[in-house]
Amino acid sequence: MKYLKNRNLKSLESGTLAIELRPGEVELKIAQIHEHLSHTEDLKIQMHVFNNQACALLYLEALVNTELIQTSIIKPLLESNSGDIERFVNSIEVAKSSDVVQIGKYLLDGFCVAVMGNDSAAVMMPIAQSQGRSIEEPRTEQIINGSHEGFIESLSTNIYLLRNRIKSPKLKVKYFTLGSVTNTKVAVLYMNNIADPKIVEECLKRISAIDLDYLYSAGNIDEMIEEHPFSPFPQTIQTERPDRAAAYLIEGKITVVVDGSPSVLVLPITFFSFYQSPDDYNSRWLIGSFYRFIRLISFILAACLPAIYIAIVSYHSEVLPIGILYSVKVSLTYVPLPPILEALLMQTILELLKEAAIRLPSPIAQTIGIVGGLVIGTAVVEAQLVSHTMIVVIGLTAIASFATPLNEFGTSLRVLGFPTMLAAALFGFFGISIMMMVIFIHLCKIETLGIPYFTPFGPFHGKQNFKDIFLRLPIWTVDKDSQNGKNSPLKQLFFGRWKRT
Repeated sequence: MKYLKNRNLKSLESGTLAIELRPGEVELKIAQIHEHLSHTEDLKIQMHVFNNQACALLYLEALVNTELIQTSIIKPLLESNSGDIERFVNSIEVAKSSDVVQIGKYLLDGFCVAVMGNDSAAVMMPIAQSQGRSIEEPRTEQIINGSHEGFIESLSTNIYLLRNRIKSPKLKVKYFTLGSVTNTKVAVLYMNNIADPKIVEECLKRISAIDLDYLYSAGNIDEMIEEHPFSPFPQTIQTERPDRAAAYLIEGKITVVVDGSPSVLVLPITFFSFYQSPDDYNSRWLIGSFYRFIRLISFILAACLPAIYIAIVSYHSEVLPIGILYSVKVSLTYVPLPPILEALLMQTILELLKEAAIRLPSPIAQTIGIVGGLVIGTAVVEAQLVSHTMIVVIGLTAIASFATPLNEFGTSLRVLGFPTMLAAALFGFFGISIMMMVIFIHLCKIETLGIPYFTPFGPFHGKQNFKDIFLRLPIWTVDKDSQNGKNSPLKQLFFGRWKRT
C-alpha cells in the first residue's frame, strides 16, 4: 500500500491506509489513524511540542477523562521538554505500538495516544472514563441473610468482587477478546488447584473457538458453548451474586465474566445446583435443609400439578374423597371448556401477566399483578369459563415455579408443564408417568463439559456425594476427620459435635 501524502484529512480515500506507522510527519500518522476510525468526529487531536518537535495527542472524547489527560499527560509533558514520553506521564500502564489496528483498539478502550514525528511507535496511556453504576443487590436474586452486593457491567469491578472474597494466589484469570465488531473482553476465572484441568481445558477451548461479530452478554457465550441446545433445562447458571459465584469457584467450578454484562456464567453445573441458595448457608443447617426440601418439592408441583388435576377430573375421579369430589364436580357443572383447555388458558394468561409485569415500570407492574390476580381471576370464574379449583391449581403451580432461586429454571418448569398437561389429557396418570420418565431420562442423559447433569443420581456416585443435595448438613460434618472416617457425620449428628475432655 502507498502512504498518504496529502495533509488534508478530508481528502483521504479508502484503500490508502498504511498498516504500520513509520517515521515521518505527524500529520501523516494522524491521517492513517483517522482513516482507520472511519473519520469519526469524536476523535480529538491536541498538538503540543516535545523534544523540539510536534507531538499529537489523540483520544476519543466520550471514552476518556479529559481532566485526567490534563493533569496526568499534558502537564508533565509541558514541564519536561526532553526524554521519553512514557517516563514522564503519570500512568501505571503504558504501551507502545506502530500497528494502526492495534492503536485503534487502544483508542476504543479509552486510551490516549501520543504520536511523535521521529518515532514510528505511538505511546498509549489509559485514561478511560468510568460511567458504571454503583454496586447494589441484584433484584432477581434477593436473599434475607448474607451479602447484598451484586455484579455490575464493569469487568474489572466484577473481578474485584470475586478477588475480594477469594484472596488466594490459586485464583487464576484468563482473558479473551470476542466479537469481531464489538471486541468484548471476557475473563475466565477458576481455582488452579481445585478445578479439574481437563474441564478447564475444554472450557477454554470452546470459548476460544467462538466466532461472532458481536457479543453483548453472558447469554451469548452460554448459547455457543452448551452441549445440548435443544434441551429445555439451562446448562449453566447465570448469576448476579458474587457470593454465589465465589462459592462455586471454591467448589472447583469455572466462572465466565463478560464486560458489559452484570450476569456471570458458572459451569459445569448440575440439576441440584439450581435449588441451592446462599440463604441455605447463612442460616442454621436445619432451617436451610427445610427450605431446600421445600424447593425440591416445588419441582414436582410446578411440572405436574395441573396435569394431575386434569388426569383426576378426566379419568381418575375415584381417587378423591367423596366430599372433595362433590365440590370439584359442582364447580365444573357450568364450565363449557374441558379441563385441558381450562389449564392451557390460565397458564397462558399467567405467562402474559408475568411478561407484562417485567416490561412495565415497578408501580404499574404491581397494579398489573393485582388486576391480574384478583379482577381477571374473579371475572373468569364468574363468567363460568374456568372452575374455582383450576384457579387454585394454577396459582399453586405459579408459586411453586417462583420458589426456584433462579428464574430461568422456573421458566423451564412452566414450559414443561404444557406437554405434561397434554399427556394427562390423553392418557391420564399413565401419560404423566411417561412424561416424567422422559424428563428424568433426559436429565440423566445430558452433560455439561463432560459432567452428568443429574449427578449424583445419574450415574450414581455413592452416598458421599449426597451430603449437600436434599439436606444442607452442618459444615462440621464434612471436615477432614469425617472424610477419613474417624468421626462420621451420623455419629456427630446424634451424639454431638464436641466431646468431653
